[in-house]
Amino acid sequence: MAWPLSAPELEALRLSLAVALRSVLFSLPPALLAAWMLTRLRFPGRTLLDAFVHLPLVLPPVAVGYVLLVLLGARGPLGSFLLEHFGIRLAFTTAGAALATAVMTFPLMVRAIRLALENVDPGLEQAARTLGARPLDRFCSVTLPLMLPGILAGLVTAFAAGLGEFGAVITFAANVPGVTRTLPLALYTAMQSPGGEAMALRLAILSFALGLLGLLCAELLVRRTRRRLGWHA
Repeated sequence: MAWPLSAPELEALRLSLAVALRSVLFSLPPALLAAWMLTRLRFPGRTLLDAFVHLPLVLPPVAVGYVLLVLLGARGPLGSFLLEHFGIRLAFTTAGAALATAVMTFPLMVRAIRLALENVDPGLEQAARTLGARPLDRFCSVTLPLMLPGILAGLVTAFAAGLGEFGAVITFAANVPGVTRTLPLALYTAMQSPGGEAMALRLAILSFALGLLGLLCAELLVRRTRRRLGWHA
């Protein structure tokens, strides 16, 4: 088996890392908001919102990509508006691949943050309130540090999952070399190409290693953060 990786394989790796990173950065603010709303607020339609947030977990990724293509394609209602007024084109672009990945990994991040938020003692926030801390101050000084293990776990898990996203990306962003051909798409292309068995094997091993490394990093980050916060592992 030839080694090191070829230029197209390195390009797929670079693109996968860039897409996964952009996806988690895009998802973090709305994931924090969604987790907060589902944990701390009571309002009509909360159950429906909860189901909608977790919908990508049960839908075929190709269906998610198709919905994005219908809505955000150049002729879609949102896509045409963005293109006409802001010059933003998402379908068949790297940004579109990051968006599709973000949608698919969004529930993983919300679940991790929500679990962390549910374990935050409301009494600590109440104590800060009685001491005169404003809502933003309470969130930044009390709630956010206690949520940090869950946030880190959600970020790393979503990042690792984003490296392997295939169905939504190929449907919404296609399989364009150097633009949207991430590791899973490069692996699929190698499997469909004559003589591509060696390349497919290398990419499969690389994908397996990256996924395992991501999960290990998530666990180590959570344990380290818990120790810093004085929690027992």
